[in-house]
Amino acid sequence: MITPAFELSQDPDFLTITINVPYAKVSEFDVYFEEKDFKFYAKPYFLRLTLPGRIVEDGREKASYNVDKGIFTVRLPKETSGQYFDGLDMLTALLAQKKSRSAKPLVEEIGTSAELAEEEEEEEEFDWEIEQTPYHETAESTLQCCYGFGNLKSGVFQRLQDELSDVIDVKDPDLTPADGRRQKRLETEAAKFDPDHYLADFFEDVVIQHVLKYKPWWVDAYAKKMASQGRISLSEEEREQLRKFTNKSYLLDKRTRHQVYFSLIDILLAYCYEICITEGDKNVESSWNIRKLSATLCWLESFTSIPEVLVSFGRRVLCYPLYRHFRLVTRAFSDTVMILQLGKSAVLKCLLDIHKIFRENDPAYILNDLYITDYCIWIQKTKSKKLAALAESLQKAKLTKAHLGFELEELESAALLVQEEESELKAVSAVSKQQLPSSELETSDSEESSSTSSSETESSDSDEQESSTSEDGKINSLQGTLQEERTAPLIDCNGLGRDTDTLTLDVSNEKSKASLQSTSVPGKLIEELGKKMQTAIRLSEQPEELATASYTVLQEKGANYAVEPQRLSEDPRRKENFLEVSPKKNLLLFVDSTNEDED
Repeated sequence: MITPAFELSQDPDFLTITINVPYAKVSEFDVYFEEKDFKFYAKPYFLRLTLPGRIVEDGREKASYNVDKGIFTVRLPKETSGQYFDGLDMLTALLAQKKSRSAKPLVEEIGTSAELAEEEEEEEEFDWEIEQTPYHETAESTLQCCYGFGNLKSGVFQRLQDELSDVIDVKDPDLTPADGRRQKRLETEAAKFDPDHYLADFFEDVVIQHVLKYKPWWVDAYAKKMASQGRISLSEEEREQLRKFTNKSYLLDKRTRHQVYFSLIDILLAYCYEICITEGDKNVESSWNIRKLSATLCWLESFTSIPEVLVSFGRRVLCYPLYRHFRLVTRAFSDTVMILQLGKSAVLKCLLDIHKIFRENDPAYILNDLYITDYCIWIQKTKSKKLAALAESLQKAKLTKAHLGFELEELESAALLVQEEESELKAVSAVSKQQLPSSELETSDSEESSSTSSSETESSDSDEQESSTSEDGKINSLQGTLQEERTAPLIDCNGLGRDTDTLTLDVSNEKSKASLQSTSVPGKLIEELGKKMQTAIRLSEQPEELATASYTVLQEKGANYAVEPQRLSEDPRRKENFLEVSPKKNLLLFVDSTNEDED
């Protein structure tokens, strides 16, 4: 038999059931309904539902079939007019439970699902703030460690060793008890926390401020609910997924039921964080983010109180994902409260989305088998009043940075002090640059003026070339006239005498000054003089008595002077040519002699 696609809706007086049965024969339709039971048969389709409210057969019922679309619609009058049937979107819960085929079931459930739900509803309200002592496993219980939804599974990872490391962080879940898993988790988180990464996101939070502005679908849904303008509806894809689930009941004791609620909060917190940072556009990292941030999924954790859940989630947000900011923790916290306040339809919608994310990621599908599928089935039978009480307790809970145990406030204070010191140093540096000494400014001005004058000098080289040529003739004639004069050797800075002949040339007229000044840079005059100096300058030592040579300083007009060494001795054997430039301005000193061979 095929379970057809179906949908339920209601108005104050009628319950409408729409069933999609393509290619079915009209003559083969069979419908039965009484009180809360509804049965439909049209070969090869069969549907049996347990309705959330009573219906009655009073002649107002009506059925129709659209042959083109293959849709069968039946309208059934409510026994109590105006009654609201809750949970019409919980399709898995509406499907009647299958009976066990074993002759003697190991566990027999007394009463129907509806009766059990009513009994659970009649239980006294649970105080979510009660102090609880963590459960310590005994030696007997450690022989088989349990995990999964309601701690109902064990031995799963013994058969899935290859998939283990990619899904959870605990190494040997089948051999590690709950308290051992928690201790290892806390140690791993402490080693993983990176202060530099946290401070970087704390100060450079442009991206984080942007994602915090995103409003997911539950924000609008909450606003509409507060205005009593609408309810949450599931998509066709989500309804199809609900129809694929196998309806089952869960026998959970009171303590285990509380752990299931706490783990639900943990999973929803991780999901809200993922939706916030991706702005609803899920990617390949979505599966990793959700399971990594949830200690329930990553470490198979079983919580005993709401503060434990919040501290665990806050620590993991600051250790693992790309964006590590405390405001992302508080944002996920407020979003989870909002989802719980919207009721089980909103919670189911989130769980179905998580189921889809894990289903499309290999090997995260294992977490669907361990947790998410069971949560999708279980939440449909949960009363909205329970979720509202859970949301209220969660809203009253407080989480601060000090609770996380990473000394965040101390880190932030130290970083702020360093930032203030750097700002002060930058301010002092900026002020010192603005108050430069006047001498430096004058130096820069003189450099600019010198560069300007040098450019003007270069531009005037071509104009003075002719005058330089004429002056060359004068210099050469004077050099020939004074060639015969012998002078004393010059003394170098080390006091060594040099066997040189020096000629002194004093140019005093203004024209010659300009000409000689123009030759301070490479020009024709230097090139011609260089050609005349055919031999290298040879320096030879002189007798010690020549070291006593003295110089006569002649100064003309207070601006130009020439140095004419006194003639102490003559060396008739050889003469050498030297060219010396006086350290004074506008002075050109020529030393010229010729070599003579010794007979």
